[in-house]
Amino acid sequence: MAELTIDAVVFDVLGTLVDEPAGLRAGIRALTPSASPSASPSAPLSASPSPSPSLDDSGTERLLLLWQRHIEREQGRIVDGDRPYLPSDALDREAAEIVARAAGAEDPAAGADPDAVASLARAARRLPPWPDTVAGLARLAERFPLIGLSNASRTALLELNAHAGLRWHQALSAEDARTYKPDPEVYRLAVTVTGLPPERLLMVAAHAWDLRGAQALGLRTAYVARPVGDPPTSSDRFDLYAEDLADLADQLGVS
Repeated sequence: MAELTIDAVVFDVLGTLVDEPAGLRAGIRALTPSASPSASPSAPLSASPSPSPSLDDSGTERLLLLWQRHIEREQGRIVDGDRPYLPSDALDREAAEIVARAAGAEDPAAGADPDAVASLARAARRLPPWPDTVAGLARLAERFPLIGLSNASRTALLELNAHAGLRWHQALSAEDARTYKPDPEVYRLAVTVTGLPPERLLMVAAHAWDLRGAQALGLRTAYVARPVGDPPTSSDRFDLYAEDLADLADQLGVS
């Protein structure tokens, strides 16, 4: 492996610096205390939910998977050119409507409760940081310019940063490229704003698919293990593998 010469560090946000599933679970649990999903994530979205006394853990996980599958599918369609671009706010609201209907938070005549949908969509911006995130960013910022690069919209990214206490030198949204990672145009935003060659930027993520996208544009890559990430496969060759941000800082020689 070639020696790393890094002039700036670029971070994915969702899943890498904040625990996205935890924030969404909290929003789902607050959605309705008196209904739980009867349908599996693969069931038709129009299936009628069956009320139950409480939304248990398995019901919460099924609803979370519904959300995640919708976002992944629709972002993929946009990247592939099969759907016009919409910012993450709009996709989150779509996912919130799907989950609200599946959870039973709806009026049979009017559809999903708009207040419940709005509240759940806001939960996608109120995500807790991982325990090492804030201190890790502060430590790395002593040595490198730090750039957040997220699929979240500009507005969502602002609220995410404020809620989780994330501190950047620059925060970039995929909205500026009107597509989503792993489209190379999103990573190009970081190259453009820094004015550096791609190989002088280190992309840090908990998602192997994200790092592959950055790698394709020439960025150097660091995988940080998270419980909710997409781990590397045996064929992946990233520059660094870290247990957390403290380990990453150690490997980069940051005191």
